[in-house]
Amino acid sequence: MLEINPGLILWTIITFVIVLVILRATAWKPLLAALTAREEHILSSLREAQETQQKAQQLLEEHRKQLALAEEQSQRIIKEGRDMADRLKAEILEKAQGSATFMVTQAKDEIRREKEAALIQLRSEVADLAILAAGKLLDANLDTPKQRALADAAIKDINKG
Repeated sequence: MLEINPGLILWTIITFVIVLVILRATAWKPLLAALTAREEHILSSLREAQETQQKAQQLLEEHRKQLALAEEQSQRIIKEGRDMADRLKAEILEKAQGSATFMVTQAKDEIRREKEAALIQLRSEVADLAILAAGKLLDANLDTPKQRALADAAIKDINKG
């Protein structure tokens, strides 16, 4: 079955040591160098990824700040527009009220002038009627300027009383 052969064990150990020395001299250093290079590559990739992530965060923050600034500016512009519209509305209302007041004043002045003109015309007609009536009553023939002066004086006395 199984026998222990000391010569075979010795040659196996010697062969193993020789293979180990040869591998160490030829393959171990390149393997370690490759593993070290791979480790450095992975570490540099991780650093680059972190830097990229930090830059992305900074860009995101800048974008958010710019977005907030744009929102603030748009709100300010809207507020200014509303304020301007309110001012224009107030100006238009003020002008309209001023215009309405002016038109009412003009209308009152026109009514007063028309009333005065109507009163003057009425006085003239009353004077003519009074002269005609007085002329028929007196059956006297007075000249027209005298009749007019008498009628005007009578109308003034009526207005005073």
